[in-house]
Amino acid sequence: MIKTLANGVQMPQLGLGVYKMTDKEETLQAIDTALQVGYRAIDTAALYYNEEEVGEAVRASSIAREELFITTKVWNDDQGYDETLRAFEVSLKKLGMDYVDLYLTHWPVADKFVDTYRAIERLYDEKLIRATGVSNHHQQHLERLLATANVAPMVNQIELHPYLTQQELRAFCAANNIAVTSWSPLGRANVLRDEFLQQLGAQYGKSAAQVIIRWHLQHDLVVIPKSVTPARIEQNFDVFDFTLTPEQMAQIDALNRNERFGQNPESFNFDHLK
Repeated sequence: MIKTLANGVQMPQLGLGVYKMTDKEETLQAIDTALQVGYRAIDTAALYYNEEEVGEAVRASSIAREELFITTKVWNDDQGYDETLRAFEVSLKKLGMDYVDLYLTHWPVADKFVDTYRAIERLYDEKLIRATGVSNHHQQHLERLLATANVAPMVNQIELHPYLTQQELRAFCAANNIAVTSWSPLGRANVLRDEFLQQLGAQYGKSAAQVIIRWHLQHDLVVIPKSVTPARIEQNFDVFDFTLTPEQMAQIDALNRNERFGQNPESFNFDHLK
């Protein structure tokens, strides 16, 4: 399944997230497994300290670079116009690539995120990235960017799962042709214990995780589940042989609690990473 972005670039709707993959061999193995299974998108970030491994795994694969969609992000400490341009150079060098498919502002750092996005626009103009985007931006952050941007953000990556459906923000993004990527799509595994989702999965011979991933896809969301376990990486991709009914989709929507398992973009603090 493919999500076509505002500029016509095609982004795989299901990708591999590599957050907290810090062991080199484990990371290389996880990406190799994912590519063999059929994943064609990898989502990394400067903060994850594994851009080098992502690049190494891509080069070691038999898949052409242009068939893959690589996302990375500028971390909070490196935000600002000039700082972002420098941070991108570092990421590109670590990845060992000529370009990145999607580059995101990781969090909307006050007084910096507008200049950070301006730098991302420049990288886009220079064809060093194929698409522009942000992460963890609420509507007011997006409105500030849209007021001055020459190129609107094409993607907003946000925490999104059945306990945090973010329907208002999704509607705003849809109205402005901004694709939404769900991070922590399984609610850091907390949602997997939901009895309703487990029962629903049993009806299809699927796990709760597969049902949740399917729910994201049917909502036209890009989804990036993370796992280092080969069997789980494979299972997370095995979601194209069943379809949830409109009633089942609505029932999952109704599980919303506005419950976050990550930080809130309104009050984030990374003195101590969670």
